[in-house]
Amino acid sequence: MTHRILFVCLGNICRSPAAEGVFRARAPHHTTDSAGTSGWHIGNPPYGPMQAAAQARKIDLSDLRARLFVAEDFERFDLIIGMDAENIASIEALRPAGSTTPVQLLTDFAPETGADHVPDPYYTRDFDGALDLIEAAVEGLHAHLRA
Repeated sequence: MTHRILFVCLGNICRSPAAEGVFRARAPHHTTDSAGTSGWHIGNPPYGPMQAAAQARKIDLSDLRARLFVAEDFERFDLIIGMDAENIASIEALRPAGSTTPVQLLTDFAPETGADHVPDPYYTRDFDGALDLIEAAVEGLHAHLRA
């Protein structure tokens, strides 16, 4: 079964494009996209240091561009994945009445990590640490979708 999955973070230049890139590398038959809950970076490519960290793992993010999360995304996607609780709250604030599209934290799919969110490497500067956590969670998400 093909799923349509949207990854969401704050600016759509670090965590969500990285999660989209990691997921599409692991499961290219699914439809993916990423978005941000803020419009600060609309149209911009992923942040250079995140692209470099991903490229070192042979994950290409260069074709991605930041966009804003919108209420219509609840109709376009089967699953919406947020990177932290603030992202989830911002997503849920736009949920249309009657929408049943699931919204989950990415880290829900990697309970073994003990993480309750993906820290924003734009601020922490730990791009490799964020990618380690994203890769673990994407593996769990992929296993969940296959089950």
